[in-house]
Amino acid sequence: MVTNQPLLDVRNLKTYFYKKGKELPVVDDVSFQVHEGETVAIVGESGSGKSMTTLSIMQLVPSPGGKTVGGEILFNGDDLLKHGQDRMFKVRGNDIGMIFQEPMTSLNPVLTIGDQLMETLIYHKKLTKKQAYARAKEMLELVGFSRIDEILADYPHRLSGGMRQRVMIAMAMSNDPKLLIADEPTTALDVTVQAQILDLMRGLSDKFNSSIILITHDLGVVAELADRVVVMYAGQVVEEADIVPLFDKPLHPYTVGLMESVPKLDVEQERLTSIAGNVPTPDNFPKGCRFVTRCPLALDRCSNEQPELIEVERGRKVRCFLHEEGRNDS
Repeated sequence: MVTNQPLLDVRNLKTYFYKKGKELPVVDDVSFQVHEGETVAIVGESGSGKSMTTLSIMQLVPSPGGKTVGGEILFNGDDLLKHGQDRMFKVRGNDIGMIFQEPMTSLNPVLTIGDQLMETLIYHKKLTKKQAYARAKEMLELVGFSRIDEILADYPHRLSGGMRQRVMIAMAMSNDPKLLIADEPTTALDVTVQAQILDLMRGLSDKFNSSIILITHDLGVVAELADRVVVMYAGQVVEEADIVPLFDKPLHPYTVGLMESVPKLDVEQERLTSIAGNVPTPDNFPKGCRFVTRCPLALDRCSNEQPELIEVERGRKVRCFLHEEGRNDS
C-alpha cells in the first residue's frame, strides 16, 4: 500500500569525484521519492549514475576520491547526510537493506553462509547465536532453499549464482528493512532463475511491506516489478513517470531510444534499433543537454543550454526542451 508521506525523499543530491584537480559530477542534482510499499526502478545505461546514486544514499561512495557534496537524503524524515558513520552502521542492513550487483564479491569467501547471515542479526537485533541461527534458517526457507543446515555450513564458492543471489536477498531482508535497494539483482542469471528471483523479491516485499529501489538496465525486469520509473542519463534524472504512462508514451528522446532497443514479439525486425554513441564520461559532459550528441531530435539551443527537469503533468517529469510548452507550474 502506497502512502502520501514518502519513506525516502532524495532532494538535489550531488556526488562528485575529484581527479587531477577536476570536479566530476557523477550524481548531479538528483531528486526522487520512494513511498511505503512502492517499487521504484532507476534505469539507464552503464555510466548513467544509477549505482552511484544508491551508494550515495547508503554513504558507501568510494573514498578518497568521491564525496557527497550537497542535497538531502530524508529517510522517515531524518536527513541521513547530517549523521556520521555511527548512525549509518545502524541504518545499513537494518532499516535499509542492499543487494549488491555481484554476490560473489559481496559475500566473504572465508566465512560460511551461516556466519554471514547470523552476523547482521546479532549486531542489529542483539540476538543470541541460537536465535540468530534459527532466524537464518527461517530466511533461507523463505527464499526457497532446501537442505538448509547444509547451506548454512557451506561457503559462497560452492553455491551457484542463483543460490548466492538468494542468500544475498535473505541477508538483506533478515532484519525486516523498510527499504530494499537491489542493484542489478538478476544480472548474469539465466531467464528461469531471473523469473524466480523477481517472484521472490515481489513476494518478500508484500510479506514485509518493504519498499524497493530497483537498479537495472533491463526494461523487461522494470515492467515486471516496478510501480514507477526514474530514467537517468549522465548523472541526471531525465524522465520520471508511473510505469504504464512511461511504457505507453515515453517523452524524453533517451527513454524513447531505450524502449526502441527492446525486441518486440509482435514486430518482425531484422536488426534491433540502437542509440548511437556512448554515455559521456563526467570529464567530457557536453556544455548543454548531456544527451545532445546522441539525440536525433536535438535543437540548436540543446548544444548551449541545459534543460531543467520540469513537471509536464501530475507525477510526470522530463528534462527536455521539446516539452517545455507542456510544463505544469501549478
